[in-house]
Amino acid sequence: MAKKQTTSKVEVEQPEMKATNEMKQVVIEKPQLKKKTGPEGGWEIKDRIYHLKGKTPLSSLIKGSNIYYFDEEKGYERELKHTSNQKTCFVDEMQGDQRLEHIIFRNGNLSVPKNKVTLQKLLSLYHPLRDLIYEEHRPSVIAENQVDMIELELAALNAAVDLDIDMAEAVMRVEIGSKVTQMSSKELKRDLLVYAKRNPGLFLDLVEDENVMLRNFGIRATEMGIIKLSSDQRTFKWSTNDRKLCTVPFDEHPYSALAAWFKTDEGMEIYSNIEKRFNA
Repeated sequence: MAKKQTTSKVEVEQPEMKATNEMKQVVIEKPQLKKKTGPEGGWEIKDRIYHLKGKTPLSSLIKGSNIYYFDEEKGYERELKHTSNQKTCFVDEMQGDQRLEHIIFRNGNLSVPKNKVTLQKLLSLYHPLRDLIYEEHRPSVIAENQVDMIELELAALNAAVDLDIDMAEAVMRVEIGSKVTQMSSKELKRDLLVYAKRNPGLFLDLVEDENVMLRNFGIRATEMGIIKLSSDQRTFKWSTNDRKLCTVPFDEHPYSALAAWFKTDEGMEIYSNIEKRFNA
């Protein structure tokens, strides 16, 4: 009998695949779009309305060609043109033929829908007549200005309520002149509040002007005959003996000059003297 041949299975050890630092995963980054800078940065796509400033005729045509914008980034003037078939208002970026289109305001207004971005950018950012003969309707800016005006009115009215009678007279003398001396305290207070409401900025300037009181003091002294102003309005004198007090510089208002003089050493003495005569 033949012997059976036996075979032994030999296992071959396979080398292990070990991760090394050399095996890195490749990451493909998506290109990022550059954000626009300059005037067009943060441009919002929306319907826009433009208004003519001043008079509003039935129709008004503004230039849509032969106009230029100085580009600070490029460092030179660029020609602008409004067309119906181009995607830009800059002539140096246009391609092919250029079909000009008019820019017409009707009854002082021009409504430009959001799909006409090129015209909007021309009017809002680049046109040389922007904010000169027309302006864009900006509700947020209008609201901000109105809030500022209301707050200014409140500040002026509060200041008017707290103003003493002498300062009130001084402020109102600037507005109505010598008539202020004939007014009762109630009339003076009423007119002061009306003036503060109508001209809040000017009113607050007068209240904060230290010379207003001094000018009023000088005018009262003149009206009461304590001092007098020469006919040529160049010299202030005592009414009793014509002794000269001060000379008014050329091209200066007499009572403004007198107010400034009251601040000098000699002027302060005269001020105290006149004040005593007021109370006599």
